[in-house]
Amino acid sequence: MKSVKQQIEALRRELHEHNYNYYVLSRPVISDFEFDRMMKELTGLEAAHPEYHDPNSPSVRVGSDLSNSFTQVPHRFPMLSLQNTYSEGEVADFYNRVQRGLNEEFEIVCELKYDGTSISLVYENGRLTRAVTRGDGTKGDDVTANARTIRNVPLILKGDDVPDYMEARGEIVMPWSSFEALNKERAEQGEQLFANPRNATSGTMKLLDSRVVASRGLESYIYNITADPMPTHSHYDNLARAKRWGLNVSDSTRRCRTMEEVFDFLKQWDIERKSLPVMTDGIVLKVDSLLQQRNLGATSKFPRWSIAYKFNAEQAVTRLESVTYQVGRTGAVTPVANLEPVLLSGTTVKRASLYNEDAIEALDLHIGDQVYVEKGGEIIPKITGVNKEARFLIGDKITFAKRCPDCGTPLVRNEDEAVHYCPNSEGCPPQIKGRVEHFVSRRAMDITIGPETISLLYDKELIHDAADLYVLRFEDLVNLERWGETSANNLIESIRESKQVSYERVLFALGIRFVGETVARKLAQAFPAIDQLKQATEEQLMSVDEIGERIARSVTGYFKKPEAVDFVTRLQQHGLQFSLSEELLSARTEKLEGLTIVISGTFELHSRDEYKAMILQNGGKNSGSVSKKTDYILAGDNMGPAKLEKARKLGVKIIDEKAFLQMLE
Repeated sequence: MKSVKQQIEALRRELHEHNYNYYVLSRPVISDFEFDRMMKELTGLEAAHPEYHDPNSPSVRVGSDLSNSFTQVPHRFPMLSLQNTYSEGEVADFYNRVQRGLNEEFEIVCELKYDGTSISLVYENGRLTRAVTRGDGTKGDDVTANARTIRNVPLILKGDDVPDYMEARGEIVMPWSSFEALNKERAEQGEQLFANPRNATSGTMKLLDSRVVASRGLESYIYNITADPMPTHSHYDNLARAKRWGLNVSDSTRRCRTMEEVFDFLKQWDIERKSLPVMTDGIVLKVDSLLQQRNLGATSKFPRWSIAYKFNAEQAVTRLESVTYQVGRTGAVTPVANLEPVLLSGTTVKRASLYNEDAIEALDLHIGDQVYVEKGGEIIPKITGVNKEARFLIGDKITFAKRCPDCGTPLVRNEDEAVHYCPNSEGCPPQIKGRVEHFVSRRAMDITIGPETISLLYDKELIHDAADLYVLRFEDLVNLERWGETSANNLIESIRESKQVSYERVLFALGIRFVGETVARKLAQAFPAIDQLKQATEEQLMSVDEIGERIARSVTGYFKKPEAVDFVTRLQQHGLQFSLSEELLSARTEKLEGLTIVISGTFELHSRDEYKAMILQNGGKNSGSVSKKTDYILAGDNMGPAKLEKARKLGVKIIDEKAFLQMLE
């Protein structure tokens, strides 16, 4: 019989392999259910046996450590910038310069230029030890905790020929699907939208809570490796090795022997890039031989052996036919431009988001205008301008809707926000359906029901809000169109199982504006029962770490509404979890009552997130920054130098892991 340690190690090996099969090879060999079962088994064993902690366990993919800052670390090998070019003529000039500089045969490796955030992944003895952003090329931010959550970043490399020390250089990107979902969520919450996946990726990698990073579906693409010694003298062959070791290297990479082959690659991907799931903005050309790269050298700014060819954004002109409006679950109203169909980047474009009233005003849009349309990063249509010279008989100027397009209620706009809202939250159908969709989502109550079914149940008056799901009967469902006994039983069972979902996820499921997963978690810790949260004042809420006036006002406002209180009461009556578990409650103490503790650095015995939970569990407050109110800094390795300096100036006591744990004895 296997020991606990052997069970844990076996599960880790299997899950690493399944991650590789799914996220790198795109060839899963087990079901999602089986993968989740194995992961649940692993996390359970790890929780029960912290002595077998491993920072590269597959369980870190969900994110855990809450960082209070990023430590800047130097790059062992500098991360150089590339010179950009925008024409085939300039590519030919580059090729000819290389030819003159070498005066011998050479090959060019062509790679897609993914548009995201540059990263350096450091592997020692085949294990991921550090991930660093590009920064200024000589030093960058240590974002290891965030990188570990990215599914196709291998935590442990495969094979027995991996160098003892290796850096894999690449790009962290956000797929278009994840980007659209993120911006949709932000629009519904009245938050500023990301302009493109590049900005979204950069913002995500700078987040201090790696669990949020884990939820955004980032991916990695590796384009270079550096090691001492290098595996081979060929850049292309080194990438092939990297792929074999488990790193995600694009299959599109090609080694070209002639300039004609290079141009064929450019022309091919100028078309095919438009169907890629991630944002690309060009092609990178590199001399293949590392020896020839060394001979060519570099200028003060750029290597002479590489260049980036940037794609030109494709644009079309079409007619604006009308503007309609969509209503989200929070009541946020988004204008949509309806266009005369036009072919753009291989697809027919009929609609484009106009974001908000300010965007419409900035464009000075009129019905019938000839508008310039681009695909943001080749996928998302957007209007970039108006051909005002083409105006002949000017149509009506577009003015933002005054009433909700679905229920007719006058719209409102807060002074400090760009978004208009429909205030009829209880009578506006798209808001009601949207809230139910949020409630049942996987990160909330995880009930297996889709938007079409929700709409059907609402239209049949079987549900009026999410609480009504818990009174659905088998008889209500089995006779619905395209339903049968199996479908009805599955939904009833899924609803029943959702009653075991934890308190923090139930809080998130309520859909309180600005209360995402992270905020819900903080609220659950600070107010361990829903009745405490209902009665909390804005001042009490703002005393919780990282909860500001906007969130506090939203939470108190929610519980002032009789319909919200009634909704929560009905959910309580149906048996949902509205308090922390007895186990967690019984472990609460006041040993750190009145103390504010800042966490900084990396730790051996527990993760930062675990230490934060301990602080809250024992009555203390965790803060993200050092101030006069700080009582202690819990310091690990690589403590931020700015925090250290400020702590010394203010006379804040610095303690290590062992001293902190002694305080809890």
